[in-house]
Amino acid sequence: MQLSDIEQFPQFDNFEFIARYIVEGFITGLHRSPFHGFSVEFAEHRLYNSGESTKHIDWKLFAKSDKLFVKKFEEETNLRCHIAIDTSSSMLFPFSANNLHSKLAFSLYSAAALTYLLRKQRDAVGLSLFDSDLHFHSPARLHPSHITALYNQLRTQLLHTQSTQSFNKTTSIADNLNRIAEIIHKRSLVILFSDFFTEGNYSDIFSALQHLKYNKHEVIVFHVSEPQHEELFNFGNRPLKITDMETGEVIKILPNTIREQYAHKMQHIVQELQTVCTQYHIDYIKADINSSFDTVLLNYVIKRNKLN
Repeated sequence: MQLSDIEQFPQFDNFEFIARYIVEGFITGLHRSPFHGFSVEFAEHRLYNSGESTKHIDWKLFAKSDKLFVKKFEEETNLRCHIAIDTSSSMLFPFSANNLHSKLAFSLYSAAALTYLLRKQRDAVGLSLFDSDLHFHSPARLHPSHITALYNQLRTQLLHTQSTQSFNKTTSIADNLNRIAEIIHKRSLVILFSDFFTEGNYSDIFSALQHLKYNKHEVIVFHVSEPQHEELFNFGNRPLKITDMETGEVIKILPNTIREQYAHKMQHIVQELQTVCTQYHIDYIKADINSSFDTVLLNYVIKRNKLN
């Protein structure tokens, strides 16, 4: 399923429904692919251990299977995952009336799908949303009411992007990653969605990623982009007026005069990110918003299986 497919849903802001649709389609495809051996089992129970309390035995399941299983609860979670999303104005590209085709929309729906998958696997999930400041943070939990609250927050963020108030918001990736590294006290899998357009120094971002690793967190970086325009600068050869969505600065250009230089610089940024992530044993994945959500889910599943 792709971002463009979400338009078929009358309620595109029903994040839980869409998340389930994305995950079920992914799992169906996974079973037909060379990756069908990867574990995406949904563990809601564990085998009863002789001598422990019988308080939480699922007697209905015992009647069906003739085996003793205990219901699993939040404190028995297998993994703690924290999803961090860059919500700065550059993430609104490419902007449209309903903004369902933006980098931010792709990131929000990806987060919803990951949340659904994590919940089904009895893994706790938390969420952070940031631009120049960390404007939302919720620690990793498993309780159903917590998951519902996360879906609502993702929905609120999407609806907010349709307002002009969402423009001219800069980002501070390094500062917020450092904050997240300090406030997540238990070892977690941290998943970051960002386009890495920042006025700051990239070396500060690299230091912040290293900070997460130093604090014993595993990290997956999804570099969210719209490659045709943002990396290849594939605009027609006519004069353009381009507005910086974060600062409001306007410049006039002729694309053919800067295309090669621009593409070279973007390639250098991508290569530098890849190199640093490899050095710190961080999973770096290019996430094209015109591709399937399966890219995000598959890379999560691969990482999840490595951590077992």
